[in-house]
Amino acid sequence: MRPRIPDNPLAIVRNLGILAHVDAGKTTVTERMLYLAGATYKRGEVHDGTTVTDFDPMERDRGITIFAAAVSCAWDGHRVNLIDTPGHVDFSDEVERSLRVLDGAIAVFDAVAGVEPQSESVWRLADRYGVPRIAFVNKLDRAGADLDTAVESIRRRLHKAPLMVQLPIGQEDRFTGVVDLVRMRALVWADGVCSAGPVPEDLLAQARRRRRLLEESVAELHAGALEEFCARPSISDETLAGALRDLTRSGAGLVVLCGSAYRDRGIEPLLDAVVAYLPSPLDVPPVRGEDGAERAADPRAPLAFKVNATATGRLTFVRVYSGTMRKGDMVLVTGLGTGAERTERVSRILRVQADRHTEVDLAVAGDIVAVVGLKSARLGTTLCAPGAPLVLEPPSTAEPVVSVAVEARRSTDADRLASGLARLAEEDPSLAVRTDAETGQTLLSGMGELHLEVAVDKLRREHVMDVRVGRPQVAHRETVVRGVSGLLYRHVKQDGGAGQFAHVVLDVEPLDGGDFEFASTVVGGRVPREYVRAVEAGCRDALADGPLGGHPVTGLRVTLTDGATHPKDSSDLAFRTAGRLGLREALRASAMQLLEPVVEVTVTVPGDAAGGVLGDLAARRGRISGSSARAGTVVITAVVPLAEVFGYATRLRSRTQGRGTFTTRPAGYAPAR
Repeated sequence: MRPRIPDNPLAIVRNLGILAHVDAGKTTVTERMLYLAGATYKRGEVHDGTTVTDFDPMERDRGITIFAAAVSCAWDGHRVNLIDTPGHVDFSDEVERSLRVLDGAIAVFDAVAGVEPQSESVWRLADRYGVPRIAFVNKLDRAGADLDTAVESIRRRLHKAPLMVQLPIGQEDRFTGVVDLVRMRALVWADGVCSAGPVPEDLLAQARRRRRLLEESVAELHAGALEEFCARPSISDETLAGALRDLTRSGAGLVVLCGSAYRDRGIEPLLDAVVAYLPSPLDVPPVRGEDGAERAADPRAPLAFKVNATATGRLTFVRVYSGTMRKGDMVLVTGLGTGAERTERVSRILRVQADRHTEVDLAVAGDIVAVVGLKSARLGTTLCAPGAPLVLEPPSTAEPVVSVAVEARRSTDADRLASGLARLAEEDPSLAVRTDAETGQTLLSGMGELHLEVAVDKLRREHVMDVRVGRPQVAHRETVVRGVSGLLYRHVKQDGGAGQFAHVVLDVEPLDGGDFEFASTVVGGRVPREYVRAVEAGCRDALADGPLGGHPVTGLRVTLTDGATHPKDSSDLAFRTAGRLGLREALRASAMQLLEPVVEVTVTVPGDAAGGVLGDLAARRGRISGSSARAGTVVITAVVPLAEVFGYATRLRSRTQGRGTFTTRPAGYAPAR
């Protein structure tokens, strides 16, 4: 057991996340890392509900990760802060919030399935934030596992240069270890114990060939390695390791390791790779505020990245980017919107191990900790020294696409329901709560059916409330198919005192590949510039509800071509009103089309059930986009309206005797059929 090392310098800290498609083995990888590093005394299992990071009852009931959990451990003199992220598409926002504050990541892939749909989604999120990654191909002990095929899918679908630094020893149920191609040694596991030795004779020729291929691939990408490759027969181990570290941190190459987390094989070299290749907080660029100011080492600029309500009160999870935060310090909370700032006191600082907390006196740069006592901090706000204010860019939030009607069974619980829903939306900004103006119903919107199911379950458990839930409704949109030209709208109001006068002439046309564009071709000063901006604001107001069913309008271009003003009665308000009412009239005169959200569905089924599944997808208005055979199964890809996916899990299980699985990811909007 390696000792825990408190208060490490920045150079020996690693902040990383575990990213993958659902059921690729992220949580099991995390559990094995914690166990081998001595942070836990026994191995947790997902199927037994005994894992450290999936501690919430809802996660254990479903056997999946729903909430990102922070844990830490020590390995080889380094402190490793880990965040186990969800793999289900409904919780992509949770992944993005985590990536916003991480310095590196481990991407876990299934050795049978390779790169799966959600693998691509979380990979793109990591690309957006420039997070360096290494890859771990898991489940090499499964039937049909093939490392080369999985690596080729990484090259083909993620467009990365995979650098295989290991060679498996044995296949499927005979997988017992790996050959370390960097140090040219064999690592074999027996009864959970790793032993190092020489490369087996029957694999020596293949290992040498793979090592040569690795050197060639690295030399193509790294100038220092290329120089040594040309000058000497081979690249030295030290140069190769240094080049792999540089390529990982720059994103030019992807180090690929392999193993079986469930069988305790391959985790020790994975931890070694985390320490050797992924960056410390010193190796990443300085954090940059919205005003362009950078903070590198001294000024205090911690970032609140998650607000979590617990039984003992509010916990604000904080990534400390620079400086030192002590218990009792006063911090400035910025990024609250509309320029608001508040000063608050940090009453307690907690070192977090999933659902267990240890109180500490201070947190230094590179730490991920929880803070107690902050009332105004929200997800994405910035905490900084009062004398050195800074606002960091918050993580973006996707627009909800599915809604359910929620109401309390007892009328006396109406206020408690409103409070509980407000708390849910505060903790998870990808949830939205609103009241339908026509029906008076309270609508809870989220990223998918499972997302809403979890939110309602949390409402019932934590707030001890009996609620009724209506059938999920999808968020439709409206768009312009054929617009109008030269629509004149006159807004004249005279009821005593100052009047309102505004004339506008609008052209409306469809816009491909965008939501909304506004332009003005008015000449001669007939509509002053400040009034043009007011017309645009009014047009944006009108997009909130379209003529077909009151749904938001998208995909149109509006051009202000002419107008007229009054020397006394024209104003910003008058032209904003004219823009809003004029565009509404123009939309009623245009040919409109209803859009519905669609998702890309990837279904994996046994070959003998493929025909029935294809027919069922067609009945659900799905458009088949591809199918392929893989290891005795058929993988079908289709684009299906989101409304038709509700309840599909039960239907698929019945058609395939429980052997079929499917995943979804948003694919935008399409005309409703």
